[in-house]
Amino acid sequence: MGVNKVILVGNVTSEIKTVDVSGSKVAKFSIATNETYKKDGEKVTNTEFHNCVAWKGLAGVLEQYVKKGQQVYIEGKLTHRKYEKDGQTKYFTEVVVSNLEMLGGRTESSSQSEKKGSQQVDNNTDFEETDNLPF
Repeated sequence: MGVNKVILVGNVTSEIKTVDVSGSKVAKFSIATNETYKKDGEKVTNTEFHNCVAWKGLAGVLEQYVKKGQQVYIEGKLTHRKYEKDGQTKYFTEVVVSNLEMLGGRTESSSQSEKKGSQQVDNNTDFEETDNLPF
């Protein structure tokens, strides 16, 4: 038995992009996480960028309420896939989000959706559907 669980707290790096795939809404976005430590007395910050995807109801919540720069807490699982582009095989790693919490101060969108701060969705979806997404 194995466990595939990812928990991240970071800031959304761009506007949420959504498309309809086989009748289901799919949202793609990325978040940046920072790790700060001291090396030789100097403060060092490493930033990592994480590609994320959310399906169905959670995709709608992201599209409507989450904005670039907003801090979020996400839970999900790590997935890997590959696709062909211009005759080359490309490999892609992303977090399939199953839980989202909006963090930080209130924005215009979050004040309208106080009760939608946390969403859980069943994301048991065949991920091969995402191979031909236009983004």
